Amino acid sequence: MPLTLRRDRGPTPTPIFHANLRTTRAVNSEPFNMIRNWWPIVAWMSMIFLFSTDFFSGANTASFLDPLLSSLFPALTGDQIETVHLFMRKLGHWSEYFILAVLIVRSLRAQTPKQSRYRRTASAIAIATLYAASDEWHQSFVPSRSASLSDVLIDGFGALCGAFWFEWRRRD
Repeated sequence: MPLTLRRDRGPTPTPIFHANLRTTRAVNSEPFNMIRNWWPIVAWMSMIFLFSTDFFSGANTASFLDPLLSSLFPALTGDQIETVHLFMRKLGHWSEYFILAVLIVRSLRAQTPKQSRYRRTASAIAIATLYAASDEWHQSFVPSRSASLSDVLIDGFGALCGAFWFEWRRRD
């Protein structure tokens, strides 16, 4: 790189590619980082909200899951298919909040790197469980859905597993 002389700063290399510092600073700014870290959480919470609508009620999911299960497993009785359907729905609850907690811990880790992993994990579990409670409250207003404390507990357990799994696999 050729050198140029400047009176105020002495010899400095002349850059071949000249970056716009305003753009570089804007991309690395705190608001941009906050949006970059938290938009996946907002998007996933929106998906959970969608899953709480009438379209994903037990009756609606049974209309396509029950025939699928009976064609895949013809030996299952109607009661067994209902049990598998219920298990799949509860597993859906658990996995939704497992993913939500992973996203929250990931964002907290990026946003507040000096925060202890225990505090980060507890914060993620609390945020996800509070969202689970608000989601169940939302379901109480949907005609084909009902609010359930057991679903909040399943959701909270999923959040607990997700937060601990993320922190366990990301040990420093």
